[in-house]
Amino acid sequence: MTSAENMADEMIEQAAPGEPVAPNEGNAADGTASQDNETSAADARSAAVHIPAGTVVLAATPIGNIGDASARLVALLERADIVAAEDTRRLYDLARRLGVYVTGRVVAYHDHNERSKADGLLDQVETGATVLVVSDAGMPTINDPGLAIVRRAIERGLPVTCAPGPSAVLDALALSGLPTDRFCYEGFLPRKHSERVQALRALLPERRTIVFYETPHRIADSMDDLLDAFGPNREMALCRELTKDYEQVRRGTIGEIHQSVINDPPRGEMVLVISGASSEEAEAAAPNSLSVEDLAVLAIDRALEDGLRIKDAIAQVVQEHPLPDGSLVNRKQVYAAVLEIKG
Repeated sequence: MTSAENMADEMIEQAAPGEPVAPNEGNAADGTASQDNETSAADARSAAVHIPAGTVVLAATPIGNIGDASARLVALLERADIVAAEDTRRLYDLARRLGVYVTGRVVAYHDHNERSKADGLLDQVETGATVLVVSDAGMPTINDPGLAIVRRAIERGLPVTCAPGPSAVLDALALSGLPTDRFCYEGFLPRKHSERVQALRALLPERRTIVFYETPHRIADSMDDLLDAFGPNREMALCRELTKDYEQVRRGTIGEIHQSVINDPPRGEMVLVISGASSEEAEAAAPNSLSVEDLAVLAIDRALEDGLRIKDAIAQVVQEHPLPDGSLVNRKQVYAAVLEIKG
């Protein structure tokens, strides 16, 4: 993955591309029987899983805890004809830890090549191959590669199915304690301050619970912008290292979480869950459909009433009336409308 759903921060043991990965050997003699029984049970579950031929299969991988891998994922890794992986090194590390013997052809399938490789993989599906698509962690297509091959498979009339599993979005939402009946997932907040502010402005009237991904090196700036946009009193949760040994969920108001980030900067990839707007907040934040001319009239009135320069009045009025997408009206256009009104 490119995101919050990263595997545990550990050194990845590299296997040669295409090399099968053998199951782990027992570490102690007295544990051999138990491990053999577990392996036999896992093998039985894997054998019972149907592997659909001539199909693209999207499979979720653990987001931290290897115990979350499903029997279906194990069977697919063992028996798929082709495994399209976001990072082949991480795939082999996952297989090693699961005790999986990967026999299918492994290909790199990531953000930079997914469009160009989709049709080639689908050509194999047409011949009857099972093509398994996995990301580094979590569900493919959710801030990860996979969407291109799904779209092309639909266009070509080829079957696509999913082996669901771990998801940082749903994990964080469930742990947040915030309403889950309606929510919206917004992915990563924009990197640039101006774009981030615009995105948050557009979400001010959003009544559903809002879910974001964020990274450690941007969390302080993002919390500053969240505080400015939503104020200190909305409830939120900051969830980090989900399913891992150091999992942590910080719950409180935006103001409280903002201060906690200052006092104790969080490490690891994280998910931010923020309560939606109240009826009053949504009504107050609802974008106005004021025209440039309307804004010009307001600016003239503001300048006269408050004794401001017209340019300062325009700046205030424009800031107070963002467009539905969170962007601001061009102040030069408003200024031109002011000059036209004044004759």
